[in-house]
Amino acid sequence: MTKSSAKQAPRKIVSLDKRKARAGWLFVLPFVIGFIIIYLPIILDSLKYSFSKINIVAGGGYETVSVGFANYQSALFEDPSYVQILLSGLTQLVTDVPAIVIFALFMAVLLNGKILGRAAFRAIFFIPVIISTGVVANIDSMNILQSHMDSGSAIDDGPGDTGATNIINLADVTWLFSNMQVGTELRQYVVALVNNIFNVIKRSGVQMLIFLAGLQSISPAIYESCSIDGATAWETFWKITFPMVSPMILVNAIYTLIDSFTSESNSVMKYIENVYSQAGQNCVSTAMSWIYFIIIVLAVALVAALLSAYVFYQKRD
Repeated sequence: MTKSSAKQAPRKIVSLDKRKARAGWLFVLPFVIGFIIIYLPIILDSLKYSFSKINIVAGGGYETVSVGFANYQSALFEDPSYVQILLSGLTQLVTDVPAIVIFALFMAVLLNGKILGRAAFRAIFFIPVIISTGVVANIDSMNILQSHMDSGSAIDDGPGDTGATNIINLADVTWLFSNMQVGTELRQYVVALVNNIFNVIKRSGVQMLIFLAGLQSISPAIYESCSIDGATAWETFWKITFPMVSPMILVNAIYTLIDSFTSESNSVMKYIENVYSQAGQNCVSTAMSWIYFIIIVLAVALVAALLSAYVFYQKRD
């Protein structure tokens, strides 16, 4: 045996975490390549148009002329409706996102129990997610009867009714909470939440499945230990279940936030699309889109920062 063969360099052992990281990058590589080749040029062009004005050239074609922040100034200070619709949409998100996440967690805890036909119940709660996409969503959006009912002009139910599709009104909740020290803001929130229950259920299917996956990953031995120690179901939920699914709460909160921001029913998205269809307003609508995008990024970062401080990650050594 020669010295060169006797003194071979030791093989570099790659840790399991590094191998998993490499596998993860390999998994997302097609998306990264597609994003760089397809989406990145479109994003850069959109950013350029937000700082430009389009002039039609005689004989065909167009040219872009830089106008600085004029489009952004027009969107924020000259457009009479954009800021108002933007604030209204953000206010709606403050009520919708917590309601969807809480409802999804509540239903996931119920459906995770040993009940007869729980697979059927899970499918029932996920059906609205299926029917709210694709062709069915387009048919539903053209439902003239539902639109007429939403307008509140279908049937006159007498004074005090706030619309044909409302389940309850503020007077009902005020009577219910008449003996409680409950503020008007909370009563209005309850009214809006109950009247929006169909939308909450329709948009909570994916979140419910994520919570179910998190709940099923909790070891039954932990619950057995709690039962032996005499812990109640209420204490077990807050001491064991809630901390263990806190990473899923963070994921679902961010998912619900982004889904709400980019939904076709979002009032801000509809307004930007309407401005884009107007002649000579293409660049202004692009500036509106970038303002909206910046607000989305800030909102997601804020929610992630607030919830990350309370997320519990189980160490698996």
